[in-house]
Amino acid sequence: MAHPSAPAPRLLPLGDSAWTVELGTGISPDLSARVMGLADHLEQARHADPLLACVTDVVPTFRSLTVHFNPLETDATALGEHLLALARDARRGMQEGRLWHLPVCFDADWAPDLARLAETKGLTANAVVQRLLGASFRVYMLGFQPGFPYMGGVPPELHMPRLPAPRQKVPAQSVAVAGEMCAIYPWESPGGWNLIGRTPVVLFDLQQAAQPAMLAAGDQVRWYAVNRQSHDALATEIAQGLPRETFLKARHP
Repeated sequence: MAHPSAPAPRLLPLGDSAWTVELGTGISPDLSARVMGLADHLEQARHADPLLACVTDVVPTFRSLTVHFNPLETDATALGEHLLALARDARRGMQEGRLWHLPVCFDADWAPDLARLAETKGLTANAVVQRLLGASFRVYMLGFQPGFPYMGGVPPELHMPRLPAPRQKVPAQSVAVAGEMCAIYPWESPGGWNLIGRTPVVLFDLQQAAQPAMLAAGDQVRWYAVNRQSHDALATEIAQGLPRETFLKARHP
């Protein structure tokens, strides 16, 4: 059954070929787990439940799940009512996402906001780095760019607002923080988050046909620090085909 303190789910139309099922408000691991539990259930039931056979994609966010479907193959109203009934019984996701250990280089060239963040918080830059390395980040959703992960888990003492004015160009693979969120920019783009490092890991690769985006909602990320030389060596290996699985870690019971 749904969590007793959880608000009743809401069904919101998104055009004529998608429903958004909103399971709560805010951002929390528990709410994210409920979203992922519903997403997992739909993925597993799509080929067994006739009402779900029309579903073409499910997209999790912080607090909701958008379900895309073929409107020519179903009664949209009946599908919506079915989704709402499933959402009322949404359980926490039983399967944990993958655990990634990703390298990050904190060199000043790639971390233009690290010193300011440290000064604002009354810490040394090394103290900020150690807090980030000791944290575990949960991927809540992908958005903004293909493969861009919104990851909760920034320690409260490091929360910083976005920049007053965004940069016109943020280098690809920049690691950044804003509020309680951490993210990685897969592509060069404008951006207003605080840049605190760079990873050599490529987050979106069309050659990975089964899953171009490396990270997925429900995954966890932990950082380990590398120097500039190690960063560049890893970047070369990745360009030459180093498997993504190199950065996957087994979960210990």
